[in-house]
Amino acid sequence: MVTGATGVFVIPAVHYLDSLNLTKEELVQAVGLSFTVSTVALAVALSLKGEFHFAAAESSLVAVLPALLGMFIGQRVRNKLRPEVFRICLLVGLVVLGAYMIIRAIVR
Repeated sequence: MVTGATGVFVIPAVHYLDSLNLTKEELVQAVGLSFTVSTVALAVALSLKGEFHFAAAESSLVAVLPALLGMFIGQRVRNKLRPEVFRICLLVGLVVLGAYMIIRAIVR
């Protein structure tokens, strides 16, 4: 319900997957798979409603390049962190991201 109401996949998915006590590698793979499936489902739903616009998709494709660089850097950092530290960093990062989104919505 949270994802449907907000369009944000992160909140329910990451906390649920984190509760499964997966290893950090399994957690990252599960989160990645969850986001991929959710994004594809959203694209299909938008296409079926006639709301998918390729102009927006082009700019998203350009954004993949820095995302890939971030994934590469994140993988290097993740390999050096103990599992407990990784989980704390992940959850703190989500809190910071959430706070940024709230502040941005208020400032607009």
